[in-house]
Amino acid sequence: MSVELSDLYRSLSTVADGHELTHPESLRRFADRRARARVAGSTLAVALLVGGVAVGGRLAYPADGSAPLPPPADTPGPPPTGATATSRPSPTPTPASTQSSPPPSRTTPSGTPSQPATGPAVPRPPTSIPDRAFFLLAAPNRTGLESSGEGPALPTLCGARLPSDSAMVHRRGRYLAYKFSETPTGHVPDGSYRHTITIYRAGRADDALRELRQAVRGCPDQKLPDDNRTWRQRLLASEVYGDASVLFEMRAPMPDGMGEPGTEEVRLVRAVRVGDVVTVLWEQGWEHTAAVRSQVDADSRRAVAAIESWLD
Repeated sequence: MSVELSDLYRSLSTVADGHELTHPESLRRFADRRARARVAGSTLAVALLVGGVAVGGRLAYPADGSAPLPPPADTPGPPPTGATATSRPSPTPTPASTQSSPPPSRTTPSGTPSQPATGPAVPRPPTSIPDRAFFLLAAPNRTGLESSGEGPALPTLCGARLPSDSAMVHRRGRYLAYKFSETPTGHVPDGSYRHTITIYRAGRADDALRELRQAVRGCPDQKLPDDNRTWRQRLLASEVYGDASVLFEMRAPMPDGMGEPGTEEVRLVRAVRVGDVVTVLWEQGWEHTAAVRSQVDADSRRAVAAIESWLD
């Protein structure tokens, strides 16, 4: 044995002789305490786990037995079918970004974004009135007497002024005489018309008819200049001509020495709206004749047809 190894054994013997060895009974008691501590730790861990399950059960299932509450908003749900472990959910847009995002545009079957739906274009009112806008009398009613010229479109109605006159764009008028079909050619006419056509600014032609109705209602009777007779006005029922129409009559006793005793002079006035255009047929008679409703109705239809053909 070498000298170095002998010195190591001698040093170890010296250290061991200086310490007292632990009694075997003490070693057994120490081992028992460690075993009991290990069991207590396991029991505590089980108790904590059971308590956590109970608390979680109360959050998911209310005490009254109703349906389970939904998970918190930030609880991630199960990955969609087919998702890989590396896929990540897309971020939820914030309210600000949602409001500022433009609405998605619809696409046509070809994939081209569709344009916003728009209504039909509203036609603008015409600005001039051609000759063809005026109607022609039926051949049996023609006298060849016709002239253009200035004049009122409507008879006086207790001095009423129609506010819609300020919305006129253009107006043209004429005078023409007519005869009944059974009246021989070259004979005295049976009546005459003051025929006018007026273009109004968009949307104002309806106002003209409404104001005319009000003016007739507001003037049930009146006396005209240089005429001592009393004229009575009233609205008449009528089928609709064009888009809307107004028909009224004016009546007064025949002047002395004219016509049969007790007969009346009758004037008929019809105003018809077609879009933003109003045509007026005012039957003015001929030497105190009385208007015949059937003749005025027939000529009104011809007047409306001429306006519609012009505007088309």
